[in-house]
Amino acid sequence: MRTLAIDIETFSDVDLQKSGVYAYTASPYFEILLFAYAFDEDEVEVVDLASGEDLPDEIVAAIIDESIIKTAFNAQFERTCLSKHLDQTLSPNSWQCTAVQSASLGLPLSLEGVAQVLGLTEQKMKEGKDLIRYFSIPCKATKTNRQRTRNYPHHAVDKWETFKSYCRRDVEVERAIRKKIEKYPVSDSEQKVYILDQQINDRGVLVDMKLVRKAMECDRLHKEDTFSKAQELTGLENPNSVAQLKEWLLENGVEVDSLTKKTVTDLAKESDGEVERLLNLRLQLAKTSIKKYEAIERAVCPDIRVRGLLQFYGANRTGRWAGRLVQVQNLPQNHLKDLTLARNLVRNGDFSTLEILFESVPHVLSELIRTAFIPKPNHQFLVADFSAIEARVIAWLAGEKWRMDVFATHGKIYEASASQMFKVPIEEITKTSPLRQKGKISELALGYGGSVGALTAMGALDMGVEEEELQGLVTAWRQANPNITKLWWDIDKAALKAVKERTATVAHKIKIHYESGILFITLPSGRKLSYIKPRIEMNKFGREGITYEGIGTTKKWERIETYGPKLVENIVQATARDLLAEAMLRVADKGYDIVMHVHDEIVVESEVEQGSLKEVCDVMAIPPTWAEGLPLRADGFECEYYRKD
Repeated sequence: MRTLAIDIETFSDVDLQKSGVYAYTASPYFEILLFAYAFDEDEVEVVDLASGEDLPDEIVAAIIDESIIKTAFNAQFERTCLSKHLDQTLSPNSWQCTAVQSASLGLPLSLEGVAQVLGLTEQKMKEGKDLIRYFSIPCKATKTNRQRTRNYPHHAVDKWETFKSYCRRDVEVERAIRKKIEKYPVSDSEQKVYILDQQINDRGVLVDMKLVRKAMECDRLHKEDTFSKAQELTGLENPNSVAQLKEWLLENGVEVDSLTKKTVTDLAKESDGEVERLLNLRLQLAKTSIKKYEAIERAVCPDIRVRGLLQFYGANRTGRWAGRLVQVQNLPQNHLKDLTLARNLVRNGDFSTLEILFESVPHVLSELIRTAFIPKPNHQFLVADFSAIEARVIAWLAGEKWRMDVFATHGKIYEASASQMFKVPIEEITKTSPLRQKGKISELALGYGGSVGALTAMGALDMGVEEEELQGLVTAWRQANPNITKLWWDIDKAALKAVKERTATVAHKIKIHYESGILFITLPSGRKLSYIKPRIEMNKFGREGITYEGIGTTKKWERIETYGPKLVENIVQATARDLLAEAMLRVADKGYDIVMHVHDEIVVESEVEQGSLKEVCDVMAIPPTWAEGLPLRADGFECEYYRKD
């Protein structure tokens, strides 16, 4: 089968980073400037479309022909741009993404980063960013450039020739990466998931732009009113100024080092009178309740759908999806009892009634963000998600029988956990019981080796747990879950052995082996997690541990420490991801249109009275062949706008 490697350079007046490729290509000013390509090992050719050249008929035919594989680094960009250029939707079926293949090996998410880590002879040209700024985005009109707002090839002939070389080089680099990692191709099963991901991103989800714009207007008016109140209260010219605010607080007997959200919140609880009022006004002014509305407005396409919300393999440690543009993976939850009333008031511009009926306008706007996503006319959303998926997976992997029994029956893991920890009959642990709270916080914080610090970070003290109780909770949870504790250290031991002895080991359904400078962990699904250039070093616990190279918390390529419980966290989350992927494939095979998915939740757009929520949940709850004995459960609801149940 022939392979066509592609890279393109483009122009649009829409900001690609902020708006995404779908809105970017929807602009009437979008165009492809350069098209670089190479079949198999042929020399790379560049078609200068901006200078009047046309794509050869052979290339157009190859792009459309699904028997010819098209490859690119971040292939979604090339495919979407070419769909617009050719005025036809190109199916993802014959496209392969080298960025996905690289990410599956734990490599960086950028072409430049991968080439550097692999030490390729071919490297991305450093002039690229400047050339893209010059040719691919509008320029500022000045006297020097005779008030033009765009640079064309004839404005800088030498730069244009360099730009063509840059485009050619990107194909060479992408091809070199593909050759370097050809031993580790994307599996057929993962390619199917990638194709489904592209279809979901292409489909997008409808948004209620009236609600979006009214929410932004409401926020602006509320902030203006709040700012005026703060001015009136303090007499300050700018009550948003940290320096001015600190000085006013000092004059009113309150000295503060910082005005972080937590500091202001805590201080407001301890204060009264004008200081309390001012601090609460400060909190309202600081609340960024409309950032996601603005993101929706930037990314929306002419048909009022937002596309490209999810990046396949965006989290390359586990293979989970990452949110993009609107960041649907971290939308605020909604707990308002009168959600529909609040939504209607904002949508209809009845802001005065909203202020009367609801305590905090910014809080309402924040909770309404989810509801901006709506099904198309005569349709509804079917929202279904896995119940306690990570808790189920870790119990299954560890063989923690009492937990498996809980998930196979009533599913009340917080109550059951408390019962095991404190040796109290489960019937005595009610929804409001303090023991249930302790069981819940322990479940949330301690599954991956967490200790007192994890409980504190999860908010145990805020929930009413006393500081002197924390270590007792850690001990009680681990004693109640001996097989999970054993899983952590069995995986730790197996990984250490694999790296030390350059060998293969097995622990709890998990194969771990070292090959070609990579530590591979094979999941029950058969998919592999990759840890680049592992080595044994003394860790922060004073014992031997594994370090490897990857993208760290600084977003840079660096050496990262890991150990058994952390590896188990990766394994569990990756397995949960594989379960979601298989469930989505089965749901799609049943004819359902998935418009997005968030963590362990699938959102389907279905005709009213046509789709079956029960069928979607039942399909999700079928364990794959590789997960025999795993007690899955999915719950869901129908809704006329997206929300939490």
